[in-house]
Amino acid sequence: MDNFIQFTVNALTLGSVYALIALGYSLVYGILKLLNFAHGDVFMVGAFIGFGVLQALGGAADPVISIWFVLVLVMLSAMAGCAILGVAIERFAYRPLRNAPRIAPLISALGVSFFLTYSMQLMFGSQQRDYNAFAMANGALFFKGFDIGSVRVPLLRIVIVVSAFVLMILLWLLVTKTRIGKAMRATSYDREAAAMMGIDIDRVIVFAFVLGSALAGAAGVMFALRAPASVTIGFVAGLKGFTAAVIGGIGSIPGAMAGGLILGFAESFTQGYISTRWSDLFVFLILIAFMLLRPQGLFGKADIKKV
Repeated sequence: MDNFIQFTVNALTLGSVYALIALGYSLVYGILKLLNFAHGDVFMVGAFIGFGVLQALGGAADPVISIWFVLVLVMLSAMAGCAILGVAIERFAYRPLRNAPRIAPLISALGVSFFLTYSMQLMFGSQQRDYNAFAMANGALFFKGFDIGSVRVPLLRIVIVVSAFVLMILLWLLVTKTRIGKAMRATSYDREAAAMMGIDIDRVIVFAFVLGSALAGAAGVMFALRAPASVTIGFVAGLKGFTAAVIGGIGSIPGAMAGGLILGFAESFTQGYISTRWSDLFVFLILIAFMLLRPQGLFGKADIKKV
């Protein structure tokens, strides 16, 4: 039973991060029908921005202000930096190809992904960046928390899961309760009709990139608090975020949340009950199974072809 509880805690932590990445894929695909394969690298850049801000504020062991304010600033800086990066990617890599055949922006996305990876490697090298979360507040993020039976749930995991769910709820409220959210939904249904109704399509698309990239930046910081970050983390994380979006139904916001959590549970329980060597294989088998059996995902709708 203790193992089950521990694997469930691990699954919620992993799934929360995957859900935030998947939301970026779904937001952009829902509006542009574009698979933004550079999204995983935006996640990586977010982890690096967070590391830079952490060091600028004195580092994990001896910050110049309270470590809790440092964590908030690290998170907000990563989100802001990635949002700006997302706007730049949209403006220079995707907007000129908006009316091109669909393969063109897809190739452009792959090019942007490689550009970001190798640019970061040239600027910062290939060494891993460790946030050293254990040194924060004398280990409070690991020693404090609560117990479920004999399983310790550390404060770090609680912070990650709660922060991710707060961001998801805020996104859900923004999309369903605000004017810009209504414009995003209208654009996702029919871009041309939305334009004829007076919606500024360019503004909506840029806003989708801002939101998706900011969530990727937050996910990058959450990931890097638990594991060292390097310039290569974006590739696999991006693929898993994409898999989560496909499982939930790419383009669906609730689907991205559910897909991320499902993927987190699949990976955690495979690592725990079978082997860590099998977890990635099992995750991508799920992707293949969904593509074959239910390509629209759990919450998506099958495309209706007009004749």
